[in-house]
Amino acid sequence: MANGYKELAAELRSLIAQGTPAPGDTLPRQADLAEQYGVNVKTVRAAVALLEAEGLVTPVRRRGTVVREQPVMKRLGTERYSKSRWKYGDTAAFAADREASGQSWAPSDQTQTVELVDAPPRAAAALNLSSDDQVYARSRLVKREGRPTHSLTSYYREGDVAGTPLVDPTPGPAGRGGGFAVLTLQGLEPHEVTEAFSSRMPTPDEAAQLEVPVGEPVMVMERTVRTATGHPVEFAVGVHRASLFSWQYTFEMPD
Repeated sequence: MANGYKELAAELRSLIAQGTPAPGDTLPRQADLAEQYGVNVKTVRAAVALLEAEGLVTPVRRRGTVVREQPVMKRLGTERYSKSRWKYGDTAAFAADREASGQSWAPSDQTQTVELVDAPPRAAAALNLSSDDQVYARSRLVKREGRPTHSLTSYYREGDVAGTPLVDPTPGPAGRGGGFAVLTLQGLEPHEVTEAFSSRMPTPDEAAQLEVPVGEPVMVMERTVRTATGHPVEFAVGVHRASLFSWQYTFEMPD
């Protein structure tokens, strides 16, 4: 018998970890849980709210409280940018992520729009441009098995990519090796990458686009790519469903 909401949450959490109820299953009605565990409905409500805040369950309209799926897509760190993948091979970064997780992928998993826009402030700063300059914004939505996993918008200097596959809205990577290979053919071979990560709750538009369950945060990645001479060739912002990704990095410690 559970004495308080934390104890009840612990019992329910243990059951979920054991797979009973399984991901996608609906929890019993709160009144039934209260009777089963000998507590009042207020205690059940608080326990369920705690599990919801932890991302284990989510309310679904007309169904009740559903146990959330917890798939984790392994995401490479520095290895995902290996030149052996995109310069000497034909694997774009998002495809490298799938392969690292033993998952299949298809070009149609990535859809995109491309437009010429005034440089947003952060993109202008990263690309050493003024706010009056225009950039190509290449926005991608990536899905796995038909479900969105993340969005990524890359900004490029107009003169660097005009007329290249990077401004082609056709679904999938921008040809063999993706965008990095395209930049290399332009004489702008990527050499250095800076990534910064932060977490926050999604905006309403992001929640709708990525189908983010209630209570789940997103991980935001900002990436700046430069050539060996320090010329910035891409600034990108990725918004990732936090429950679907992990990042790992292996590097030598600086002196």
